[in-house]
Amino acid sequence: VSRLRLSWAPERELSMPPPALLKRPDRLVLGPAAGQGRPDRLQCQGLKAVNKISLSSQPGEHVSFVSVFTTYSSDPAGAGKRSSDVVTVGKHFYSKEERSMAILNTFIRFIQVSMPRSDVIILTDPKSKLSINQGKASILPIEGNYSRGNLMLQRIKSYIAFLELKLEEVDCVNCARHFVFTDSDMAVVEDLGHIFTSYPNWHLALTFRNNKGQPLNSGFIAVRGARDGISKAIEFFNEVLKAYNLKYMKASRMLGDQLALAWVVKSYLSSAFGKFSRHETFTGEVNGASVLFLPCEVYNWTPPEGAGQFHGMPLDVKVVHFKGSRKRLMLEAWDFYNSTSQLSDMLCLILKSGRTKYDF
Repeated sequence: VSRLRLSWAPERELSMPPPALLKRPDRLVLGPAAGQGRPDRLQCQGLKAVNKISLSSQPGEHVSFVSVFTTYSSDPAGAGKRSSDVVTVGKHFYSKEERSMAILNTFIRFIQVSMPRSDVIILTDPKSKLSINQGKASILPIEGNYSRGNLMLQRIKSYIAFLELKLEEVDCVNCARHFVFTDSDMAVVEDLGHIFTSYPNWHLALTFRNNKGQPLNSGFIAVRGARDGISKAIEFFNEVLKAYNLKYMKASRMLGDQLALAWVVKSYLSSAFGKFSRHETFTGEVNGASVLFLPCEVYNWTPPEGAGQFHGMPLDVKVVHFKGSRKRLMLEAWDFYNSTSQLSDMLCLILKSGRTKYDF
């Protein structure tokens, strides 16, 4: 028996995986929480939230979360056997393939907690063997090229195909639902339905940050479920697709869509870029579409490992994005929440662990 010490929990005994699957001991390294002393930021004493994040207790709008996800086959001779392929989170051991599915399942679980009326739709390669057995989550196969190098381009195409299907259904009874297109490495920690009611006059919503190179993050895009909202979103995504094909095919496989997104917005609404440093919601028109611009620090907040987000966690944070090397932390956060049922305390864990990098 091996004893693993997690700095946010008492010592506990875990069964050892087979020697061939053993990785170095897994451990969260907690540091100081950024933003302490600021009244508009989450304050933590250890892993207890002093000023709780204000979580809604009222049921919100019916929102469908849409994410593109596929699986890739591994080398059958080595998959799951190399020690470097195994990660331990709580009492669970994950191989490389299992990690991706664990992230997807955790994404769905967070939505079930924060927005229980909502459903999740996974757009995937028809050739994929993906299966999901979770409540209101479903799979919608859409033809395309889902190879790693083409995935971001295919994601835009899949969004367009999905919206075209929904445009055909929009006039039927009970089909008035809104859509949020997200990465699957996100945790929705607060109901997002208010963006469709508090800000009524927009077609699609984007998240911005004060980052000159990549001011818009494509991991969160909301679309109003009315006919004009879906139509304008299709036109917008087609513009982004065109820009991607013409200008950014040689960009890093994870950056092309964000560069194309920024290029389209700048082409029609260059004045928006002067507002990104203010962290305030605003609207503007992009090629006939009314676009709601939402600050990343609330709707697409990233643990403080990247640029520009070392000022703590806003009290009104709605979505946490575990991009890049933070994906391991997403599983740790769910494991913590699953044992405590305290979302605000879980956010303290995220805030204090955010500078720790993991090979995942």
